[in-house]
Amino acid sequence: MSFQTSDYLRHILDETAYLIASSPNLEKASFRQDATLRRAFVRSIKVIGEATQRLPRDYRKAHPQVDWRSLTGLSDRLLHAYFGVDYDLVWDVVINKVPLWQEQISELLTKEDAE
Repeated sequence: MSFQTSDYLRHILDETAYLIASSPNLEKASFRQDATLRRAFVRSIKVIGEATQRLPRDYRKAHPQVDWRSLTGLSDRLLHAYFGVDYDLVWDVVINKVPLWQEQISELLTKEDAE
């Protein structure tokens, strides 16, 4: 099965939607106590990073308004954190970065679908 750019953008958008839907009334303390939710958030961030890395390099260069390095960098950090994950960082990303990522990727996907 061959994936298109829009497929990867949808993967990113699906994961940002999950993270946002799971966090509106969530307190940081509750997040830190819920192992299942913590793992789910980490997995979503990893999926975002993997999908971003699979986007064509030329596509990422053509859309510098998105901080692609941030999307892939966090995933790499989590992927190689065998002996511990910084859940404060995960929380910060979900609360402060994911909404912007969702907005930016949604705009790009709308353009892709229009073409």
